[in-house]
Amino acid sequence: MSQEHIALFMFASMMLMLFTGQRVFGAIGAIAAIAAIALWGTNGHNIPFSAAIKLMKWYPLLTLPMFIFMGYVLSESRLADDLYRMFHVWFGKINGGLAMGTIGLMVLISAMNGLSVAGMAIGATIALPELLRRGYDKLMVTGVIQAGSSLGILVPPSVVLVLYAMIARQPVGQLWLAGIIPGLLMSTMFIAYIWIRCRINPKLGPVADDLDVVTPQEKRRLLGAGILPLAIFASMMVPFVNGWTSLVESSAIGALTALLASILKGRMSWSVLHQCTKKTLGISCMFMWIILAALGFGAVFDGLGAVKAIDHLFTERLDLSPWMILILMQLSFILMGTFLDDTAMLVIVAPLYVPLVGALGFDLIWYGVLYTITTQIAYMTPPFGYNLFLMRSMAPPEITLHHIYRSILPFVGVMILALAIIMIFPELALWLPNHIYGK
Repeated sequence: MSQEHIALFMFASMMLMLFTGQRVFGAIGAIAAIAAIALWGTNGHNIPFSAAIKLMKWYPLLTLPMFIFMGYVLSESRLADDLYRMFHVWFGKINGGLAMGTIGLMVLISAMNGLSVAGMAIGATIALPELLRRGYDKLMVTGVIQAGSSLGILVPPSVVLVLYAMIARQPVGQLWLAGIIPGLLMSTMFIAYIWIRCRINPKLGPVADDLDVVTPQEKRRLLGAGILPLAIFASMMVPFVNGWTSLVESSAIGALTALLASILKGRMSWSVLHQCTKKTLGISCMFMWIILAALGFGAVFDGLGAVKAIDHLFTERLDLSPWMILILMQLSFILMGTFLDDTAMLVIVAPLYVPLVGALGFDLIWYGVLYTITTQIAYMTPPFGYNLFLMRSMAPPEITLHHIYRSILPFVGVMILALAIIMIFPELALWLPNHIYGK
């Protein structure tokens, strides 16, 4: 059996197991183990063992539970309530101001958590009911919540970029810095779209009429609520960027600062701390099992030489240009995103795509940003986007699946435009890491 056929068989078997409802790490790890033993006999057991040792020796992996814990502390202690009230007070006097403020809220939540699910949960439970109560258009605000949550895996400290760094063997710090400008670009494009829509049709985002009673003292107090997550973010990123602390040390600073802030504001209790640690343990273990399975799967592919075979197939037999291959990769992400989450997509295609991207001469840091944007587009693409059903489970009863499908289409268009801009101008993603690490 040729290398191409073995690779095709492995992918087909893995997809079949996923369609039967098996857990992602179980499907990927089982196929890797079976293929290793079938190809190399009993000595094949060294592959998963080596993957486990490699995982345990990867020191930056300690950042994963730290950032997850930091995010849960800030969300479970309800500090996001103050953030939304701040945006409400400061932006409510503008048509569509609360929707624009919700995008700002999502950016800060992303900087606090690094997971898109957290942004979706906070937006759907805090912002969405308030926007509907104030007469905002259902379609627009439903799209705002979903689009804003997409920033969670792009703005640092992105947990997904940590996983990409592990699998692609790229520096986490450079990937985080690469995501900052694209994340801010996308959020600015969302805000511009909302502003233009509400400028054309003010009924979509009416001006809040209850802000005259808010005192200047209250405005200043609420502004402090917005400064808090930025201060937490700065407390860990400034020492790291300046080389005063390592990545792991910075993640510990962020987690401790978030915990201290919640205690000082009187929002931390034993029950909240228990929930934060319990959820952190569950998510961290899930990610570790997935990484372990992905490393084992990738090791089998490397041993087969399947990546070189696929590269030969695309570039010589099919005579495709590097850019055409890259675009086909992005389209495959959108297809897979209809039934898989971002982590599953990464570990399934990383053994094939990441080495191929490098062989084609593209920058793997830049490609990590493209991956995160494309997977979020896939999440929100009907009919089976992962985020669409997540939104339906959290939204009020008056928001139907039909509303959710229609609401996301213009925001998907904005995200595709942002992706095209970053593909055309790679320096948008690469300038900041090159500037900082080139010192």
